[in-house]
Amino acid sequence: MPAPERIPPRSLTALDLLTKGELKVRGQVREASNAVLYCSVSYEGEEAHCVYKPVAGERPLWDFPDGTLAQREVAAYEVSEATGWGLVPPTVLRDGPYGEGMVQLWIEADPEQSLLALVEDEEPGEGWKAVGFAEVGEGRTALLVHADDVRLRRLAVLDAVINNGDRKGGHLLPTADGHLYAIDHGVTFNVDDKLRTLLWGWAGDQLPADALSALAFLSDSLSADGPLATRLAQLLTAAEVEALRGRVEELRGAGRHPVPSGEWPAIPWPPV
Repeated sequence: MPAPERIPPRSLTALDLLTKGELKVRGQVREASNAVLYCSVSYEGEEAHCVYKPVAGERPLWDFPDGTLAQREVAAYEVSEATGWGLVPPTVLRDGPYGEGMVQLWIEADPEQSLLALVEDEEPGEGWKAVGFAEVGEGRTALLVHADDVRLRRLAVLDAVINNGDRKGGHLLPTADGHLYAIDHGVTFNVDDKLRTLLWGWAGDQLPADALSALAFLSDSLSADGPLATRLAQLLTAAEVEALRGRVEELRGAGRHPVPSGEWPAIPWPPV
């Protein structure tokens, strides 16, 4: 694949470019479970690289309606934008070379930034949060930890809101300019509790002030005639939007990060 561009165009918004631009497939991300195509997108002299996930390439899941993963990816972007945190790259739903699908701005991660680690100690070091012990082969275990990072903490709140069933380490894209993006949000917004994540380090802790403010804004935006509710009604079922409202209010009422339910594995597999 050619070197990707991450910088949005100067004279167009990234959403304009993704929505109106001409998509050309340049390659395929083969390790993905669904069809993920690496594309260029160009419009009025501007060009960037993006990911295109056609609905036709989605594999059926027993607990999600067929052909809905692309819409959920866009819905995750809409909720992320409503928080003001900008954790999900610009994402749109549009027609492409293989039919309707999700198109998302390509993000080039900084390989020098480490947000997850396996350590031999029983407790995490300073600046890290424990997730749990993992088998590393030959009967040995190591402690899985993630950074005690405000960006990750905000993402943990977002994941609880959108009910993310698959937050893996490979979905975290820290960039050289200090921003953190998160990708792969197809298995979200289920009406049943599906939260599975590597970001359990704050489980049970009080939510910080910025999270409570974001949740309050989400609550207003999700009112019956609120702008976010109106947008999400085009992407999710009425029951899924109502469940989203319930999760927001539950988090606001508890004032704490959620804890694993104990009813199913709380950490996705494989974790990366």
